[in-house]
Amino acid sequence: MPDRMLDLEGTSVPTFLYGTAWKEDTTERLVFEALAAGFRGIDTANQRRHYHEEGVGRGLNQAFQSGKVERSEVFLQTKFTHRAGQDHRLPYDPRAPIAEQVAQSFERSLAHLGVERLDAYLLHGPTRRRGLGPEDVEAWHAMEALHGQGRVRLLGASNLIADQLEELVTVARVSPAFVQNRCFARRGWDGLVRDVCRRHGIVYQAFSLLTGNQHVLAHPYVAEIAARHGRTVPQVIFRLALALGMIPLTGTTDPRHMREDLEVYDFELSEEEVHVLAGLEA
Repeated sequence: MPDRMLDLEGTSVPTFLYGTAWKEDTTERLVFEALAAGFRGIDTANQRRHYHEEGVGRGLNQAFQSGKVERSEVFLQTKFTHRAGQDHRLPYDPRAPIAEQVAQSFERSLAHLGVERLDAYLLHGPTRRRGLGPEDVEAWHAMEALHGQGRVRLLGASNLIADQLEELVTVARVSPAFVQNRCFARRGWDGLVRDVCRRHGIVYQAFSLLTGNQHVLAHPYVAEIAARHGRTVPQVIFRLALALGMIPLTGTTDPRHMREDLEVYDFELSEEEVHVLAGLEA
């Protein structure tokens, strides 16, 4: 059975994260409810286009003030997003050098979240579809500077293909601890990127496991496994992710589903079930 926590460079990392994208004005309430349900890892981004980072901070503060959880118990992860991924509500001066944009965005994140340091800071996607651009390398080195100052414990990147991840490992002075990608069954559950992760000791974080794989969720074999274990179909998919060594993210807005999601630690898939599920639509 997978543990609920990983130890990465002395940092406790939950093996299931609550994702806060596309929550808008409900963000504060949902972050509080996720923590109350038992989640101890929160993922966000300083990208107002898809996230409400200030709302995450208010939800955290509400949980801290209520005594539901302490700051030391929560793994908090946010991201730096390049200009192309933002709308007009920028967290930095777009005329500034990339390194300064990273520094400005980071300071705004700390203010939004009401914390003094971050557990993980991710580059929210490269500037190009193939390879890394000079802006990506500059952003990564600026993130490394924050890591060197002890202001963030772990670094990572999201929305990378395998070649980009290999290139990042090559140019990085501080190796990425995480890659966070949208994970599709039709691409072997992002098998190429996960292969790179295995070779370099990088932990893979998976999002859109449910919304991106509707055909798998409707597959008769998945329903059969769910019935066999007395579980829901989403629980089976999240349990598969854990069995494949991923950290899944959920973005559910239903408190009952939050609690159900965390019950994936209470059962185990057989080797055959994992094998068949991993091959669906591949």
